[in-house]
Amino acid sequence: MAVAFDRTKARPVVVKGMADRATGRAVEANDPVRIASISKLVMALAALRLVDEGKVELDADVSTYLGWNLRAPGYPDRPVTLRQILSHRAGLRDRVDYVIPLGESLQQRLADPAAWYAAAPPGDAPFEYANLGSPVVATVLEAASGERYDRLVERTVFAPLGIRACLNWVGCSQDLVVRAVVLYRDTGEVARDDAGGLPPNCTIPVAEGVDCSLDGYVPGTNASVFSPQGGVRIGMLDLARIGQALLAGPDGGLLSERTYLEWVSSAWPDIGGQQFFCSYGLGVQRIEAGGRSCEDRLFADGIDRIGHAGEAYGLRSGLWLDVKSGTGLAYFTTAVPPRQTAEDEGGFDPREIDLVARAMKSAPAY
Repeated sequence: MAVAFDRTKARPVVVKGMADRATGRAVEANDPVRIASISKLVMALAALRLVDEGKVELDADVSTYLGWNLRAPGYPDRPVTLRQILSHRAGLRDRVDYVIPLGESLQQRLADPAAWYAAAPPGDAPFEYANLGSPVVATVLEAASGERYDRLVERTVFAPLGIRACLNWVGCSQDLVVRAVVLYRDTGEVARDDAGGLPPNCTIPVAEGVDCSLDGYVPGTNASVFSPQGGVRIGMLDLARIGQALLAGPDGGLLSERTYLEWVSSAWPDIGGQQFFCSYGLGVQRIEAGGRSCEDRLFADGIDRIGHAGEAYGLRSGLWLDVKSGTGLAYFTTAVPPRQTAEDEGGFDPREIDLVARAMKSAPAY
């Protein structure tokens, strides 16, 4: 599935495959799918919206929002900031489970020394892509705004653009749920979002013995239950609307000129020693920049693009913007084989490279 777009128009250019093999339902252009780590870009936009509202500051100590002291072990005097976490430079590491179920403590999980890079403090720690940072950011945004994370994202990102989307199916209407794209592994096994993983069944991580209910949830305690690192469900036409708003810059209805420029420019500096994340900023990556060796070739046309990739449960996805020309592409493909080694961090899969090539060949000449 792929949708090409410019600032004002969006068009499906590849619509092929099954949304649900069990029922034989074919995929349609705006069927909602779990977009994996593109959710981090959505989270960054929500954070920047709160910056514009004056509710958070990117360089403030997040402890002031959380109400408890968040510190890396061994560095009690070094604050942790939203900028550091969104840019994966806070020293957080996925050496502990980043899924903290309802009923368990985010604060306790972050007290584990294994969650932190030990050799340097936050801000000086080297870039390390870590899903663990997302529950921290989302919880900070809850604490600062007083809003539950899913509702915050709805208010700040989805609703202003007329998008129908949700996190972990919380808040999605039934007519959206019935169009869910089932994720499959390359073996054909269901990986996510078949009938058993959809409402009215429980769709959030819950600790043993805890009721699957958000009725008593207190914003600012553990937003991991909404899977901010990867749990957004959205169709490609709606994802393209986010891309269109970003291509339009301060006129796109999301960010002020100040925060928009800060977001774009954050992805420009190169990061040394990386195979894939060779340029990464505030929840945004830059790919295929010239003059460097990096495993980030997707379009292979010599054009810098910014956006975010997604990878989980047999899915590969992407939202990529050519800001200069004002065009972009939103896509996903499923049943992709897993990486061969745990150390293999980068490179686009041949299947998504082929999908992008087919999409670009079919894309309108904007």
